[in-house]
Amino acid sequence: MKPASPPKPKPSWPKPLHDPKEPLVNTSRRRFLSSSLAAGAGLSLLPRGALAQDTLPMALITPSPVADVGWSHTLLQGAQAAAEAVGGSVSMLENIPEGPDADRIMQKAVAEGARFLIAGSFGYQNGALQIARRYPDVSVLHASGYEVAPNFSPFAARYFQGTYLMGMAAASLSKTGKLGSVSAFAIPELITSVNAFALGARAVNPDAEVSVVWVNSWFDPAKEQEAARALISQGIDVIFSNAQDTPSVISLCEEQGAYAFNLNSSMKSYAPSKYLGVVGTDWSPFFTAQAQAHLDGSFQGASHWLGMEDGVVFVADWNPDIPADAKTRIDETQARIADGSFSPFAGPLIRADGSQAVAEGGNLADDAILAMDWHVQGVVTPLPQ
Repeated sequence: MKPASPPKPKPSWPKPLHDPKEPLVNTSRRRFLSSSLAAGAGLSLLPRGALAQDTLPMALITPSPVADVGWSHTLLQGAQAAAEAVGGSVSMLENIPEGPDADRIMQKAVAEGARFLIAGSFGYQNGALQIARRYPDVSVLHASGYEVAPNFSPFAARYFQGTYLMGMAAASLSKTGKLGSVSAFAIPELITSVNAFALGARAVNPDAEVSVVWVNSWFDPAKEQEAARALISQGIDVIFSNAQDTPSVISLCEEQGAYAFNLNSSMKSYAPSKYLGVVGTDWSPFFTAQAQAHLDGSFQGASHWLGMEDGVVFVADWNPDIPADAKTRIDETQARIADGSFSPFAGPLIRADGSQAVAEGGNLADDAILAMDWHVQGVVTPLPQ
């Protein structure tokens, strides 16, 4: 057994994110559910009068705390921008576990007057869909799901467009050819991100390998750091923090001397020297358009899968250590992804088991990417069963 590590300074996250002047009400699960119950529901999110005066009362529910970085952070930024654009307000329901509590909290938010619900996690799908069916005057956006109804739209980002580019950068910097990923859950959205990371790396170094640790949590800083340590101990020198809502992996990699990148929002301040970059998301235009459609009466349930071409996915904060020739090639590839002339899942595409997924000259279709439950050649960790 290794000796215990010396105590480290307490992390500076979550940091306060929003100005109290912003049209935001923040409600945690404990505060919400421990309040006095009326007709089987919890504390009001906003006074009814306040909701009634809004052009559009919105509610955002997320599975992790809102901090200065991460998935919940970017969702809140997008929701606030939409509320400002249409003259509405946002009720923030943070750190809500997927399951019955989330269902009750979403139901209560709508019962109290919210007319636009953003359900920010895959596991909220069933409860949010029931709300959409029960309240046809409410428009619902659901993150990463697949169900569609007249007033219910799933939305997701084409992260793989950016993680392919990060794979190219990682391979240009790695001394070992061994790359890793600390990933939340083995769902298609995250599998595609890992696969594209491996494909981008192997476009630069055909022998590059990617090892994955699935932590089965959206928010578990201790477990995430343990996973990152395990990867680094195997000689892995670049790590992809795949859907972690904290900088736990990023800050550990800085400490251990490994490069790292993440999704959604920049964590550069937590790794000033070893931050590879960010595959970011900007939900503001999409949320604003959908909120306006609700007000116009033109909201239509549809599946939205948004990428660089939509202004939703971007890459930023590239590490200056990336060689100039490698960065030029990355920029050229990014331009081709954005204009649709190149797909990270272009053939020939080989699965980890050696079978062919796409022949040379072809591209993996969107429906196959959305349902991806297999790894590409170069990912050496089997998927969990």
